[in-house]
Amino acid sequence: MRAAWYDRQGPAREVLQVGELPDPQPGTGEVRVRVSVSGIHVGDLGKRQGWWGSTMSFPRVVPHGDGAGKIDAVGPGVDKSRVGERVWVYLAQSYRPFGTAAEYTVVPARHAVPLPAGVPEEQAAGLGIPGITAHRAIFADGPVGGQRIVVTGALGAVGRAALAVARRGGATVIATVRTPEQIDEALAAGAHHAVDTTGGDVGTRILDHTGGEPVDRVAELAFDTNLATNLEILRIGGVIATYATGAAEPTIPYWPLGFQNITVRFLSNDDFPESANEAAATELTAALVAGDLRYPIAARMPLTEIAEAHELVERGSSRGRVVLDI
Repeated sequence: MRAAWYDRQGPAREVLQVGELPDPQPGTGEVRVRVSVSGIHVGDLGKRQGWWGSTMSFPRVVPHGDGAGKIDAVGPGVDKSRVGERVWVYLAQSYRPFGTAAEYTVVPARHAVPLPAGVPEEQAAGLGIPGITAHRAIFADGPVGGQRIVVTGALGAVGRAALAVARRGGATVIATVRTPEQIDEALAAGAHHAVDTTGGDVGTRILDHTGGEPVDRVAELAFDTNLATNLEILRIGGVIATYATGAAEPTIPYWPLGFQNITVRFLSNDDFPESANEAAATELTAALVAGDLRYPIAARMPLTEIAEAHELVERGSSRGRVVLDI
């Protein structure tokens, strides 16, 4: 099969190779997917670069955890009727060496989610890491019907999915965005209200949208930067569900958090409970079908340009997702 891989960590142009690798074969409980579109997420870049102290668990890695395509073979224990099924896949390169930046990938059957007709593959191809993270950030502590939820970085990959599933779950959703010009985009993406972070008094402006009532939960992109604001807006017993931070070792205001009985839930996509992954996959698929979740696609590039695609994502200069056509 045609595939991209790296044998050591480092900059994209220095370590990524494209060539031929043996076709993988599905084992017991697995399916093989003929990949059409491969998604790229910052987590894929981190594994390749060695960010966050990550190391290579395998001597050779085909990158990317997310993708979409069709099942073309199944292993023992999997119903043969799944052959030909259109699917999106997640965790393809989680505790496994070979992800979706290849013509074929093999995943556990439950990680190949049926993709209904009419949903573009490029939408589903980058759904796994950000979408499941978003669902966990919203629902890890139970239903959210009637709650007030803030989604920071709402136009990012995780943020857009969080807006969609929180609104579908019955919450009132307040988005934060970088600039005033992005407010309408956040509202179109599913937020009931949106606040830009350039004007100061962010907490006050968020509470203006709640009638002064504190919020129940924050899906947090920038744990370090937004702690003070979150303490201002959260109710007693509220939750910060955070999946990213700027400073790797931020100072934590223990007593203010403690006095408000705030729960801080740290999230990392590779190790969510399988029941949570499956619940997320079901709801995210439904959100795609309903049109409640849509990602702008900034670039579709061939597999041979994977290094350039990684660099585009690293620069953060594209407004939307970058995917590879395999």
